[in-house]
Amino acid sequence: MHIGLVGLGRMGNNMRARLRNAGIEVTGYDANPAVSDVADLGALAAALPEGKKLVWVMVPHGKITDDVITDLAGVLSEGDLVIDGGNSKWLDDTIHAEQLGAKGIRYMDAGVSGGVWGKDNGYGLMVGGAPEDVEFAMPVFDALRPEGPREEGFSHAGPVGAGHYAKMVHNGIEYAIMQAYGEGYELLEAKDIIKDVPAVFAGWQRGTVVRSWLLDLMVLALNEDPKLDAIEGYVEDSGEGRWTVEEAIEHAVPMPTISASIFARFVSRQGSASPTMKAVAALRNQFGGHAVKKA
Repeated sequence: MHIGLVGLGRMGNNMRARLRNAGIEVTGYDANPAVSDVADLGALAAALPEGKKLVWVMVPHGKITDDVITDLAGVLSEGDLVIDGGNSKWLDDTIHAEQLGAKGIRYMDAGVSGGVWGKDNGYGLMVGGAPEDVEFAMPVFDALRPEGPREEGFSHAGPVGAGHYAKMVHNGIEYAIMQAYGEGYELLEAKDIIKDVPAVFAGWQRGTVVRSWLLDLMVLALNEDPKLDAIEGYVEDSGEGRWTVEEAIEHAVPMPTISASIFARFVSRQGSASPTMKAVAALRNQFGGHAVKKA
């Protein structure tokens, strides 16, 4: 199979490598010519074989994604398939599907989790779209997902928009879990009876009910900087957490834990020196390569 991949940043470049390692031929385009395989989107479309072409979009959500979808509508043909694997808002998927559909171009959305570790570990995938499009793209999904049973790293969540909606909720949950680890870290640091906080977190990695990949990454961060002295407790948010809370309000679903984790990030950007938020910042850097503010 031969696909196009638009966007070769941290995740896109790793995804290209994982796909190629699995035998999928990939022609990639990025605005940075140093990493791009072709000069523009027209050349990308021309490089793909005749028949139903598949182009995976992996760029930041918002205007950049909008512009890429518009440009692809001008270079692809009826029956081709576009998959947005970025963190677009699920409502944008309907707009993009209608925009491409006017040209007869198919559209799917894919929520992707795995961060900078996905190249080796695989990516958790939540997709939205028509069953026939899911079937067509399944070799790509199988190449990207973790090894093992398909249902443990892949889900067809529903129609267009469902994949990004599922990923939105996933990220809201992620915010709350990270906040809980951060708060636990701060309390352990505050109590003089605890002499080795990194050892406590490391000891939770096996056999405990709080073990997780995020806990593993917390241990990595503490091994690198046991007191988290090198970073500030300044934590950005990328949108999905806010959208989760907006949806909770819309549907009257109580979400006190996820809501509090979002507001804590806002407080962190007002000059807080919270050890909790240092831990959250360290976690974001570990799994996604997100920038941190140096102390």
